[in-house]
Amino acid sequence: MAASKIRTRFAPSPTGYMHIGNLRTALYAYLIAKHENGDFILRIEDTDQERYVEGAVDVIYKTLKDTGLVHDEGPDIGGPVGPYVQSERKDIYAEYAKKLVEKGEAYYCFCTKERLETLRQKSEDLKIPFKYDKHCLHLSKEEIEEKIKNGEPYVIRQNNPKTGTTKFEDVIYGTIAVDNSELEDMVLLKSDGLPTYNFANVVDDHLMGITHVVRGSEYLSSSPKYNRLYEAFGWEVPVYVHCPPIMKDAQNKLSKRNGDASYEDLISKGYLKEAVLNYICLLGWNPGTTQEIFSLEELIEKFDYRNINKSPAIFDPAKLRWMNAEYIRALPLEDFHRLAMPYYQKALKKEYNLLLISKLLHSRTEVLGEIPEQLDFFDELPEYSIELYIHKKMKTNYENSLESLEKALPVLEGLTSWTHDSLHDTLSALIEEMGIKNGLMLWPLRTALSGKAFTPGGAYEIAEILGKEESLRRIKIGIDKLKNDPR
Repeated sequence: MAASKIRTRFAPSPTGYMHIGNLRTALYAYLIAKHENGDFILRIEDTDQERYVEGAVDVIYKTLKDTGLVHDEGPDIGGPVGPYVQSERKDIYAEYAKKLVEKGEAYYCFCTKERLETLRQKSEDLKIPFKYDKHCLHLSKEEIEEKIKNGEPYVIRQNNPKTGTTKFEDVIYGTIAVDNSELEDMVLLKSDGLPTYNFANVVDDHLMGITHVVRGSEYLSSSPKYNRLYEAFGWEVPVYVHCPPIMKDAQNKLSKRNGDASYEDLISKGYLKEAVLNYICLLGWNPGTTQEIFSLEELIEKFDYRNINKSPAIFDPAKLRWMNAEYIRALPLEDFHRLAMPYYQKALKKEYNLLLISKLLHSRTEVLGEIPEQLDFFDELPEYSIELYIHKKMKTNYENSLESLEKALPVLEGLTSWTHDSLHDTLSALIEEMGIKNGLMLWPLRTALSGKAFTPGGAYEIAEILGKEESLRRIKIGIDKLKNDPR
């Protein structure tokens, strides 16, 4: 297919979850295409049937839809160069593997597992990398036909030269040259008739007109083998964009296997999809400005893959948390309220004015999943120590805390309107009358109402949400606690 415009692809394996590196690859491929009004293609690479996980393809569709990375062609919507699932393209790979055999660029290999294992063991003993010894390269046409006729299992291997060098250009890493003596005669077609990942990628990328291949830098070492395939077929080599690894820290890669968060994990913890996408875009790419918050539309406009870094990117949970908080604060209150509702339902069994809670939490929430723990004192006053009433900065102690609560109780009992404003005005007047600082009144009140050292709001907000009856009950409990102090 002639490439008249930029075409990129996201080609995940359906292995069960969408890890962060995979999503970043999809995002970069999408942005490269859309920046130039090109096509973004989804292809499912399921040739490794042992790793296939039921339902994983649905996870891929859902993630792309959720994040707004809409593909132009793919298994679910079709397109001019389908099928877009590798297991449905088996005959295509067999045809192209045989073309390479005819050209002398590939050969049938009938070596048994036992023979290959012996070769591997020898390599280990000599402490050299394993390389197939081209044992089957010199089989005659008649020998090959006889073995196939007898049903002997075989693979088709790439025939790489032993001398010279293979060079290729990578947009990020520059010119990379590899001695051909280091190249393995990799298997192209397995004995079950399915292609290897490496071979299928090259054939599919060419036939689907892919102009820019985005993948992780771990594939840099395989690229010379890919290039030799392109050259063997006489095909144009695409632009390679190898992305740096995403690291947990200076030594360890981010890995689901090690318990690091996948995209689904982050969403279930209450991170916003827009924040996650924005953050992972900056893991390896620099806009060249100080701007950090980008909508997807802004990323499409500004993304230049030449600004992808070579050095590994460290996944910083604190930075993601900060960014998520920025996104939450930028939400209209009604949108935050809607997103928070499932967490309220989980945390609260009693009836409250939930919109008041949203007003309280909107600017104080960094991750939605932490909402329940911020509200854990509303349904039930927790057991607390009276030491909470002591606060050096507020200059509160047991005696002045008791005095503040005892003075506040009758005033609050007399209130006919229980709103934030009426509570504020009434208690402000009392504070002025007593000639004390705000903290001497409001710290003991907040402590009595919540039983906690840290709450999402102050005394006025908490009292308004709890309501008059429950607030007064808790203040009385606080007075009793302080009066019955065993000191």
